[in-house]
Amino acid sequence: MSLLPRLAAPLLALAIAGCAMSPARDAAPAPVVLISLDGLRATDLDLGLTPNLARIAAEGVRAEWMTPSYPSLTFPNHYTVVTGLRPDRHGVIHNTMRDATLGEFKLASKEAVSDARWWGGEPIWVGAERAGLPTAAMFWPGTEAAIGGVRPRRWSTYDEKITADERVDRVLGWLAEDASTRPRLTTLYFEKLDKASHDRGPDSPEARAALQTLDAVIGRLLDALRANGQLDRVNLVITSDHGMAPVPPGQAVAAEDMVDPADAESVTRGQSVGFTPRPGRTAAAEAQLLGRHAHYECWRKAELPPQWKYGTHPRVPAIVCQMDEGWDAVSRSSVAKHAAEPAGGSHGYDPQLPSMRAVFIARGPAFKRGARIPAIDNVDVYPLLARLVGIKPAAHDGNPAALTPALAAP
Repeated sequence: MSLLPRLAAPLLALAIAGCAMSPARDAAPAPVVLISLDGLRATDLDLGLTPNLARIAAEGVRAEWMTPSYPSLTFPNHYTVVTGLRPDRHGVIHNTMRDATLGEFKLASKEAVSDARWWGGEPIWVGAERAGLPTAAMFWPGTEAAIGGVRPRRWSTYDEKITADERVDRVLGWLAEDASTRPRLTTLYFEKLDKASHDRGPDSPEARAALQTLDAVIGRLLDALRANGQLDRVNLVITSDHGMAPVPPGQAVAAEDMVDPADAESVTRGQSVGFTPRPGRTAAAEAQLLGRHAHYECWRKAELPPQWKYGTHPRVPAIVCQMDEGWDAVSRSSVAKHAAEPAGGSHGYDPQLPSMRAVFIARGPAFKRGARIPAIDNVDVYPLLARLVGIKPAAHDGNPAALTPALAAP
């Protein structure tokens, strides 16, 4: 008697069992995890302190650097990465803003941060959710607001007390879910390096220690994905929002000394400094502000350097002053404190400066292995994300071809 009839049933049973045990994610599109390492400079990857980030670059793609948009601040650039729009177009024109209808926007104001009217454009998670694709956010500027009436399927109010390990664990939990609920797009944000660089300077022992800790967290994520059999089935996209420049003690200008407060009101301070002339005092304010000064330069908003692509949005103050690299504009009461504190760090300077260069590295099934590509602009990331997630991109300012050299052949 032939063995075939006797073997057929067991073999069929094994095949059915094998299909049942095979995770649904094997046939599902690769999830995308978008990670922000706030304040990571492009040159930080070459210090020999980040073996896990180097591992991602070696197994995937690294851009020479990524140029932030003006102003090179946290909220404007995080939102540019996920919309592909310059700050002048999406409306998050600074970390601090004023709107004739909405009032004031400050990072510490949960009411403002969660008000969708501040956030223009269509971030990637909104496009994905509208296409029926689940998304999740382990923090990202904009995810706390119902933009266009849509939030990520899962999101959290920003809380710096949630540790880096807890954030990674939450993301790993989402990625371990069945394909029906697993997020197609997940965001993950870390701020500790930025804080250490602000407090003690980007080249300080404290910043180096924060960099190493951050890299170890990324290593933990990689190791867990590998142990779960997911490392080569997830597209990791790692970015930063801006670089960081050293600021020596005392290199600060009092905003009140830039223009008489009776002639103009200071709307924003720091590095990109905005002033609104008082009624009837425009000529007096411009006489004091416009042009080159010892540590900064000022322009009318319509006359800002064209390469910054900034100055048309109504929220941009009438006069914008850009501090020189390594200088801050602070309140007069803070000048003495600035001089007495240790060296620190700041960003918000001209995006073309090498110190402001951000990072782009990626790895996963969509990407080539060991590829080094030319520098990109951060508006170029959004069309890539739309392609990876599998949605039609909304209107954006990016160049879809900029990251094509990073992609593996279909």
